[in-house]
Amino acid sequence: MHNIMRLFTFCMLTLGLVACASTPNNEEVGTAVGAVGGGVVGNALGDSTAATVGGAAVGALVGNRVGANMDEDQ
Repeated sequence: MHNIMRLFTFCMLTLGLVACASTPNNEEVGTAVGAVGGGVVGNALGDSTAATVGGAAVGALVGNRVGANMDEDQ
């Protein structure tokens, strides 16, 4: 239950930071979505704080690159 609360807090903080931007581009949205998704996957696979943070970092990087490619295509 404690890990779920950590994950929920992390997601809310991430979404709060994204909401501050007036019009986010695909790169910013991809970073936020990737961080949340990566954190969820990291927590599920590793069941530790380090796995959650590592998953969030990898997810943010992948989401950022995917979003940047989508921005270039437009």
